[in-house]
Amino acid sequence: MLAADSKVVSAPLAETLSPEPAPSWKRIIDPVEPFLDAVNQRLVRQVEAFDPAIAPYAEYALNGNGKHLRPALVAMTAEALGKANDDHVTVAVVIEMVHLATLVHDDVMDEAEIRRGKLTLAAHWGNETAVLFGDCLFARALTLAASFPTPEVCRAVAMATNTVCSGEILQTQRRGDFQFTQEQYFKVLEMKTAELFALSCDLSAFLSGASGSERKLLRQFGLAFGTAYQLYDDCVDLFGSERTAGKSLGTDLAKGKLTLPVLLAWERADAADRARLEAMVQSWQPGSMRRMSKLLAKYGTLATSLGTVRQYLA
Repeated sequence: MLAADSKVVSAPLAETLSPEPAPSWKRIIDPVEPFLDAVNQRLVRQVEAFDPAIAPYAEYALNGNGKHLRPALVAMTAEALGKANDDHVTVAVVIEMVHLATLVHDDVMDEAEIRRGKLTLAAHWGNETAVLFGDCLFARALTLAASFPTPEVCRAVAMATNTVCSGEILQTQRRGDFQFTQEQYFKVLEMKTAELFALSCDLSAFLSGASGSERKLLRQFGLAFGTAYQLYDDCVDLFGSERTAGKSLGTDLAKGKLTLPVLLAWERADAADRARLEAMVQSWQPGSMRRMSKLLAKYGTLATSLGTVRQYLA
């Protein structure tokens, strides 16, 4: 699906994501386009809630032209259970702001320069400003969540935010650690990414008056879908194109983050290749990607990883 021509991946990869027929994003979200337009307009208006001195940061972050995947899940869940209303729009805005806050912080930790085809907030204004503004986004999201007459929404958003941040901490703790198991890896994916997908489905169902069993099933769907999404994103970081992805790639290994393709290679490798893998990760250099890509291809890690993505989607 993506070719390897990013700044980080300086050499052609031996194994890359190849094109596969898929429905366009536009066609998928077309039924909920009016809802997403309302979410986008509400996000833009959130700029007014910030001090004028930091409004430029808010405008930059809140007008990133993302896919709004989590708001789409809010809308689709609502439509599956009845009809989306203004409360669903507010919840979608809350969840998207939490997501944007995590992206701002992620880009600081990963030293990423590009996000959604433009400079990250950290690259544009510096790490200190980015960290503090990410905190402001979290706070604003919780303020909106607290506007509901029931504490259920704010409580759920706060708990999910805690889970997301905890997942990031767990991943950070295991950087460069080849004792990091696949079970632990998927736990991190579920916590740091899938949790907001699950929250989108669960809170939308709550606002639609769904039963406890319906909420539980929709939450399980969100966790599976979100895990598949993050696993695919991890593959993009190794096998993808910065131009197509619209963000900095190769940042995982540069920070010692072990994702499924690398874990698979290590599990399948002989002693000599294991030693090479560990040495590359421990002393990562931009030029290491050429050698890493050959090892990943040698052990067929992309095909297995994409097969796991399909299992989660199924």
